[in-house]
Amino acid sequence: MSMENTNLTHEELVTKVMEALESIRPFLNKDGGDIELVDVKENKAFVKLLGTCSNCHISHSTMKLGVENTIKQHAPEILEVINIDDI
Repeated sequence: MSMENTNLTHEELVTKVMEALESIRPFLNKDGGDIELVDVKENKAFVKLLGTCSNCHISHSTMKLGVENTIKQHAPEILEVINIDDI
């Protein structure tokens, strides 16, 4: 058994974030929205809400409660999820 470094490569981290987004995509699609991963930098995931999610009045709640929590469950290394439309 090798002693593997617990630090994920950038590619592995991106894969985990993408898996998280795939798990919540059906819920966003149901309401006419979607999400895309823009980048992962320094333990932050940058995403963009699409479709009806981009201008929905509860999109902030969707980001914090749905997207961010799901990403952190799949990739605990991610400390923050940022909607690029908010920066």
